[in-house]
Order: sequence, then structure tokens, then C-alpha cells
Amino acid sequence: MTDNAGFSPLARMPAIDPRALMTFRVVCETGSISAAARMLNLSQPSVSNTIALLERRLGVALFERRRGGIVLTREGEVLRRPAEAMARLLSDAVSDVEHARHHIAGPLRIGGTPGALLTLLPGAIMRVEQAVGDFALSAIERSDEQLLDMLRKGEIELAFVTTRILNVPSDMVEVTCARDPFALIVGPRHADLGERVSLRDVEHYPWVLPEARGAFRRQVDALFIAAGVSVPRTTIRSDSLLTTRAIVRETDRVTVLPRTVALDGASDGSIRAIAIQEAVFDRSVGVLRLADRRLSPLAEAMLRGLPEVP
Repeated sequence: MTDNAGFSPLARMPAIDPRALMTFRVVCETGSISAAARMLNLSQPSVSNTIALLERRLGVALFERRRGGIVLTREGEVLRRPAEAMARLLSDAVSDVEHARHHIAGPLRIGGTPGALLTLLPGAIMRVEQAVGDFALSAIERSDEQLLDMLRKGEIELAFVTTRILNVPSDMVEVTCARDPFALIVGPRHADLGERVSLRDVEHYPWVLPEARGAFRRQVDALFIAAGVSVPRTTIRSDSLLTTRAIVRETDRVTVLPRTVALDGASDGSIRAIAIQEAVFDRSVGVLRLADRRLSPLAEAMLRGLPEVP
């Protein structure tokens, strides 16, 4: 859009000094001008002047100065995100150049929930290695809400999650890559159970169930609702797959997990999967990404290395 003189209003917007933006970020991080000055090895008046010039340049107040320190204004909160993005960009640039010097693609930063990562990531890594050769990857486990926030902040490019359970946020794209049936997972102390059970028959057992209130927990809770029974009260809550499987293997507690996830690496028969009568739906896993953000070549290769389930 242009004005009557043919100039775009954006062209008259003030440019921001990147150094001032980085100083602003450190003030946000430390919570005070004096602490930021110490971290930056600058004088306090120098940091104060930099922030004052930035505020005059933008025509807004970025902080409210209070006794206990500073509090970001609404405009300051808005500016904080691009300041953090620039800091990550500068840090990534050094890492990217170093990897390129050694002919290593990446690094690619992804996140996911434990089960989704376990189901999808190993195979994807093998296919990416075949396509691009050596590459660097960082993978972290987080809850669904945290993963959405990290995608929006640019801290990760892809999130491996449970899919087809919630409305996809308007700024995200979801791709389902695999399905896995839910099963009752038991250890040696439940050798008497057959190959198929109803949750009504085992609701009085001691349980291990997920803690985080994300998509996976909602699917597990839906199984009990479908069976017409309450979620067990005698429950240990754990989001660690390793811990959950160890508890089931060594005690008389049982759990509900996707069959493939539960039995991965358990070839000694110490745990087994029993079909659940009420499990009329499978757990779906896949990838979330921001709709309007261009992916790096390595993230694109990772997506191509994943199957897509219609």
C-alpha cells in the first residue's frame, strides 16, 4: 500500500540498530539495566542510553521502571520476540558455518513428545542420511503446548506429536505419518490374562498412566470413557516411556501404550501387549510445522524421509 505521493508507509519506518536490539534482549533476560551492564561488560549509563535511544527511535516506551526492576510494556513484549530470534540467528550462523566447513548439513533442531519421536525419528534419520550424508540434529522432548510455543519462536523447525485429535492451529500444518493401535501393557505377573481384554475387567488393577495433559493423555482417557469406567485412582503418573515400561516389567502395575512404542526393544518377553476391546481408534503420530515459515533444506529432507498416512 502506498500514500498519495507514491511512498510506502513501511519505507518511512525507523530502522533498528541490531546492537541496540541485542542490548534490549539482555536487559529483558537479566531483569535490570545494572545486571545487563554487568553481563555486557558495559557501564550502566551506556546501557541506559542505548535503551533510551531505541525507545525514541521507535516512539514507544519498552519498559516500566519500578522499584523491583523493570517490567516490559506491551510494545516491549512484542519487540522481545524478534530480539530473541536475532540472538538465535547469530548463534546459529556461527554453528552453520562451522558445520558447512566440515561438510555436515544442519544443524536441524526438532522437538517432540516421547512416543512420537520414538515411532518416527529413527527411520527418518536413516532416510535423511541416505539422502544428504552427514548431518547434525538436536532433538528434545517437550509437552504439546511447549512444542507449539517453540515452533512459533523459531526454536525448532518440526514438532513430532500425536495428530488427528485437536483442531490444528491456523498458523500450523499437520501431517500424519503413522498409526499404532493402543494395547494393555503388562509384565510377567499378569501371565493369566488372555490376548484380549476389556478395560472394565482390569480397572481395579494398579496402573501407570501419562501425566502431561496433552493429546496422548486425552486419547488414553478416551479409552476408559469408551469402556464406561473411570480413569483409575490407584495410578502412578509418568511421562517417561523408559520409566513406565520398567515399572510394568518389575511390578504388578499395568499401562496403556501404543503397541509398537511399548514393545520397542523388548524382545525378551518381559512385557507383552494385550488387545483392548474398547480400542476402536489408533493413535496417530506425525509432524507439525509453521505454515508460513520456510523450512531449511535439512528440515525439508526430514519431511521427505517420513511416510504420509491418508
